[in-house]
Amino acid sequence: MRKKGIAALIAATALLLCGCGVPDVPAPPPLNRNASSASVSAVSAKQGSYVAPPFAESGFNEAAAEGGAKARFDLSSLDKGYVAVSAVSDHRLKFQVISGDDTYTYDLAADGTPGVFPLSCGSGAYRFRVMENVSEKKYAEIASATRTVKLIDEFQPYLRPNVYVPYSAESDCVKKAAELAAGADNEIEVVAAVYRFIASAVRYDREKAATVASGYLPDPDETMRTGKGICFDYAALAASMLRSQGIPTKEIFGYVSPDDLYHAWNMFYTKESGWVTVSFETSKDDWNRMDMTFAANGSDDKFIGDGSNYSDLYWY
Repeated sequence: MRKKGIAALIAATALLLCGCGVPDVPAPPPLNRNASSASVSAVSAKQGSYVAPPFAESGFNEAAAEGGAKARFDLSSLDKGYVAVSAVSDHRLKFQVISGDDTYTYDLAADGTPGVFPLSCGSGAYRFRVMENVSEKKYAEIASATRTVKLIDEFQPYLRPNVYVPYSAESDCVKKAAELAAGADNEIEVVAAVYRFIASAVRYDREKAATVASGYLPDPDETMRTGKGICFDYAALAASMLRSQGIPTKEIFGYVSPDDLYHAWNMFYTKESGWVTVSFETSKDDWNRMDMTFAANGSDDKFIGDGSNYSDLYWY
């Protein structure tokens, strides 16, 4: 279950900046960075009937932005599941998205570069706060806005790019996803092709996990290019590829038992049921859990199971 309140406010930033880990598992198969496995190639070689919806954009609308010299909010796309903000300061900045007892805290660029942030709590009342560092770990509010949000539908936040799932229509990972989707007949086959591609093309980077710096953000194209990454990278790549093809996908952070491993994974929504792998069948009209880190490192079946060993804390 999701944890709320003060604990979420205190923990959010620290937890999201940590590296994740995977248990010792057998070495993955030889890396193939430029092509997917034979099964993926077979799917993409045929012409399928799946048609992806138009690419779902997100971004900062300068003309619609409101606020003062220090911070400006673009609230014009709240129904599409995101808020965008731009701020300038000589100090570190944080951005908070608050709804009810839930608080999501993010790093915010202080040079005016806009950020796009998901409305993870769905429809409802929100407060947005730009916070400026005043001393060590203390921050003071310099701008805020409140709105009541009515989403077009519950999937909107999970169909678009944001600061934790960064991609564009021109991203290499999006082009690869479109290539894989072109050989699919339905959304399950798209998921299966993306699943197999990432599992065969990306290996876990233990050195990066041990040295990842505070404030790290993923680059899905770099993950695909280098063929390695940590759990954050796996989850961001999977979310980018699936979202770009019209499949709602959450990027989730939380804990996996029995070792209370802090970790990132995905959940995707399908209108159909079907097999993604020989041991992984999706449920119809429901969110389905997918852990690319474990899948790529040979321990998918052992750790996903029925999902009861996963504790979802934050989703983006």
